[in-house]
Amino acid sequence: MTREDPFSVEESSEQANGTTLVVGLSHFGMAGVTAVDYLVRHLDSTQVGHVEAEALPAIAPFEAGVARHHSRLYDLEDVPVTVLVGELFVPVPAARDFTDAVLEWASDRPIEEILVLHGVPFPHGPDEHEVFYVATPEFTERRLADQSLQPLKGGVLDGVVGELVTRSLDDTAPDTGVFVTPTHPPGPDVDAALKLLAAIEDLCDLDVDETELRELGDQLRQHYEQLADHMATIAEGEDALGSHDYPEDRMYM
Repeated sequence: MTREDPFSVEESSEQANGTTLVVGLSHFGMAGVTAVDYLVRHLDSTQVGHVEAEALPAIAPFEAGVARHHSRLYDLEDVPVTVLVGELFVPVPAARDFTDAVLEWASDRPIEEILVLHGVPFPHGPDEHEVFYVATPEFTERRLADQSLQPLKGGVLDGVVGELVTRSLDDTAPDTGVFVTPTHPPGPDVDAALKLLAAIEDLCDLDVDETELRELGDQLRQHYEQLADHMATIAEGEDALGSHDYPEDRMYM
């Protein structure tokens, strides 16, 4: 990659062979990236490349002391699916360059469609915590006619997701569909990730053991419930929060 390239895809010795590119990016609630990361961890997969970002400060995710690239491409075995796991948050001003790099790479691969898993923190009632879709007409007709998913009523898709859909409408990208579910920041919203995972399993004929992700969701739910109870106890006690210089916003509690 040269200094003039804001983003580029570096391939490994293995070449991607999937006809469907599934994309999960870091966004509020982290539902999409949580779902695709779990997918490649719990199915047989091979890393086939990664996205390098000259335009943004790099991050190096790690687990158990082992570092990895922030935006990785995997091929799933036995199914024609390639997965992009994007742990780097791509701000809106950088979305066009990021999308350019991904689509340039995809143009030399057998990719016929793009499916984005996307969590958005929009207002919703208890019965609306489901997966909806936003898609180009071609994707809807070809892939969603037999699905029970409902279209999202209205709104705007921005960033990388908006770029992918717009390029597809302009016939400069493969047919594109977005699975959208409401999320609860700051995340990770594991319940939302589970819903996205179930939707993609149905569409792409995948079978993923969700046990570990459900257990993580239960642990996080208990943690936040205990934390909320603790905050309420402090607020009701003699040493109330109001007597101290604490911020009003508790979204990062």
